[in-house]
Amino acid sequence: MTDRTLEEKASLTSGSGTWHTTAAAGVPALTLADGPHGLRVQRRSGDALGLHDSVPATCFPPAVALGSSWNPRLAREVGAALAREAAALGVNVLLGPGVNIKRSPLCGRNFEYFSEDPHLTGVMGAAMVTGIQSLGVGASLKHFAVNNQETDRMRVSAEVDERTLREIYLPAFEHIVREARPYTVMCSYNRVNGVYASQHRWLLTEVLRAEWGFDGLVVSDWGAVNDRVAALAAGLDLEMPPTGTDEQITEAVRAGRLEEKILDQAVTRLIQLVRRTEGRARFDGWDAEAHHELAREAARQSAVLLKNDGGVLPLRPGRRVCVLGELARTPRYQGGGSSHVTPTRLENAWQALGEPPFAAGYRLDGGPGAGLREEAVALAAGSEVALVFLGLPEHAESEGFDRTTIDLPADQVSLLRAVADVCEEVVVVLSNGGVVSVAEWRDSATAILEGWLLGQAGGAAIADLLTGVCGPSGRLTETIPLRLADVPSHLHFPGSDGVVVYGEGRYVGYRHYDTLDVEVAYPFGHGLTYSRFDYSDLQAALDGVEVTVTNAGDRFAQEVVQLYLAFDGDRPRHELRGFAKVSLEPGESERVRFALTERDLARWSVRRHGWQVDPGTFTVEVGASSRDIRLRAELTTPGDGYVGTLSRMSTLGEWLAHPRGGEVLRAALKPGAAPADPALMRLALGVPLAKFATFGVGLSTEVVDALVAALAQDSGTDAAPAPDTGAVTATP
Repeated sequence: MTDRTLEEKASLTSGSGTWHTTAAAGVPALTLADGPHGLRVQRRSGDALGLHDSVPATCFPPAVALGSSWNPRLAREVGAALAREAAALGVNVLLGPGVNIKRSPLCGRNFEYFSEDPHLTGVMGAAMVTGIQSLGVGASLKHFAVNNQETDRMRVSAEVDERTLREIYLPAFEHIVREARPYTVMCSYNRVNGVYASQHRWLLTEVLRAEWGFDGLVVSDWGAVNDRVAALAAGLDLEMPPTGTDEQITEAVRAGRLEEKILDQAVTRLIQLVRRTEGRARFDGWDAEAHHELAREAARQSAVLLKNDGGVLPLRPGRRVCVLGELARTPRYQGGGSSHVTPTRLENAWQALGEPPFAAGYRLDGGPGAGLREEAVALAAGSEVALVFLGLPEHAESEGFDRTTIDLPADQVSLLRAVADVCEEVVVVLSNGGVVSVAEWRDSATAILEGWLLGQAGGAAIADLLTGVCGPSGRLTETIPLRLADVPSHLHFPGSDGVVVYGEGRYVGYRHYDTLDVEVAYPFGHGLTYSRFDYSDLQAALDGVEVTVTNAGDRFAQEVVQLYLAFDGDRPRHELRGFAKVSLEPGESERVRFALTERDLARWSVRRHGWQVDPGTFTVEVGASSRDIRLRAELTTPGDGYVGTLSRMSTLGEWLAHPRGGEVLRAALKPGAAPADPALMRLALGVPLAKFATFGVGLSTEVVDALVAALAQDSGTDAAPAPDTGAVTATP
């Protein structure tokens, strides 16, 4: 770096404009573009952010839908298609995927995220990153970290304990970093336990780089940097877009407040990113029709059949069918904000179904629609099956703000009830980026197909599913609660006074509902098909689980086999640890195998400050949802052999349970010192050893210090007889 001036190096740590890095001698500028589900490349004549006039590109199903496919191979294919379009449009880095956890269904950006579960999110995210980078285009994993709401997102402090961070909000990022090695990671706007993510050294350097081995570039979310010097020192390499504050870096280096080697390191990472993307594939364009068909296949696999009473679906030929609801003609196919794509083409379900009799039924802007409802009800009265398209209008959910309700618009619910009064079979097709409540109206529907936001080919995909061209195979990646008040984060979301407390801890989504046996509308992992599947011959061992799945129906279908592990103690009822999507003809069987690792059995130990496998018995569960467990088996693990250290403030119970501590303590106790009364003994087990000094049981301060010293000598560590808290933790 000696051949570059300080000013030049500082300039390379910020962009030259909204979508470009800064060029320097031997370092060309890079082009970055939004694109979790489609390229949003700004036209030269467009607005500053290019939100409303971007170059046409394929709009694939957003993550809310793609995640519901439970198909990593499909996510990888979509990622590769995105990369091809990026390369054709001169884009070096695609800003996605977003892998934040769906803590609350109210988050306005949930349509950009995969799931409420970190394992599913990590696997799907890694597949997409692998696909994007297969052609040399860089992915940007976002938003790191704990960005789970839009309310006050640029300032709010997410207050969350380390065990919850490690078990819920960081694992997806960790898995993707380790498995897919993204070229870049994007920091989030918010603060984490009081520190802005853009200048959070524990997150950006200690965890991301030192622990997980990330060797790429950390870029800010657009406008997330608050202190250039603090951000650079913490491990943030590139500020986007530029704020014209490069002199703050040069001044800090000259004043000795910032080591120049830290600046050099950031520049080296930028140059490495340039080198990595220089070798990307070159394309003049892409096969728009092929990409549209891929978007259609992705949409087919992503819709979730929630209900299908009497087998009303697939629709039987010859039935009198009507289509009701403006969303059938004017589809919601993506969310609002920075990921808004200008599609190459757009299909709607009404036309894809052959334009059967149609009535709008309501207005998407929520305004009064004189005669619309009456027209729809009259049409339904003369039909055998009414296909009613309901959902959220675009203004109801977007980046930048959160929802306040999970209810459908009242006029849509009113329409549905009126239609159900005059038509015997009513099929509801939903279009929404975040979960909507179904409890209030699902009894008025014979079938419910959750269509999410399905991208530009979603209309044709919905028609394929309704008519049986293909069968539904999507599964819920988030629980649908009966009511908003049942959501575990409800009392804490979105916080106030610049702080949001993650008071529900690790009990997010099904971890909460299933642990407390809370009734839900539809559970995590749920989804119906046009067939049925049998599970048999479960074989479980510590290194893997096998099960046979058989299509017991009369048509081709896909099943999502789900593996959960259940542990006793201070842990959720069970947690997803594996899944596989299998495609079977009638009568066909497949042997499905899941590998298990030590990490799958581990919990985060705050005291140990690391992952820990406790000895004991746990349950292996295999099923079709978190509440449709078909087979169970028990396994016993010896644990990882970890034996914790003891101190003066460790309790009597902890000393007695310790393999060596119990020996030295029992030898030091006076005969008959243990209380004979069982209740008194239970009380004593929770008392720190140091507190017994005045109880006359032979555990004076000197004796306790000697016990600690003896134990330290056995383990080869230094004795620490001074008073302590018994636990040392890092502050995230």
